[in-house]
Amino acid sequence: MKLLPDWVTTGYLRLIDPAANWLVKKQVHPNSITVFGTLCTVAGGILYAAGHIRTGGWVLSLTALFDVLDGTVARRSNRSSTFGAFLDSTLDRLADGFVLGGLAVFYASSRLHGSIPLMITALLGLMGAFLTSYTRARAESLGLDAKVGLLQRPERVVLMAAPQALFGLVFDGWALAIIVVILTVTAWITVIQRVDYVYRATTRADEAEARTETEARPRFFARRRTPRPLLKGE
Repeated sequence: MKLLPDWVTTGYLRLIDPAANWLVKKQVHPNSITVFGTLCTVAGGILYAAGHIRTGGWVLSLTALFDVLDGTVARRSNRSSTFGAFLDSTLDRLADGFVLGGLAVFYASSRLHGSIPLMITALLGLMGAFLTSYTRARAESLGLDAKVGLLQRPERVVLMAAPQALFGLVFDGWALAIIVVILTVTAWITVIQRVDYVYRATTRADEAEARTETEARPRFFARRRTPRPLLKGE
């Protein structure tokens, strides 16, 4: 199950298609797009920390397209590389840290009702976001594709940007609080789903390997005892 249906993702990719073609034509390197997008996201996180929630939301909404553009440009320009994938994944964690960390700093210095519990919730959301990515990476190192769960990165990017751009701190900040809670809860649900997926997959693999080893083991059968012939007089 996903928070965003496939048609939303497909429609978004079609919208950014002209921008991707222009960047390919200008021979912009995908890694440059990744770095620039991360810097913009860091700026959005700093705006959150300073209390400019709506402005930060717009900045993140406008720069979220770089999260998709770098991969699209890399594929279309035949510049995909192992280091590029590593850089993209690493900077994604940096971006998540600044955005959710910025919200935690905002709540730590805010006088809104329930700011301390929400600060803790934002920090838990940050941990959940990191674990969401780590569990998938660790699963891939085991040869498993753990791209499962309720909260994928596109959903996380949308939740961290669009609602804040539209609502900011309306209703005395409750709209933002609901988004932070949703981000945190869905992140931890995703972590549990991925752990469960890896557990089931590895358990099945271990059981299959154990059965194979058992079947390959040589079997020794006890020799049938041949009755001793009766001697004369017995």
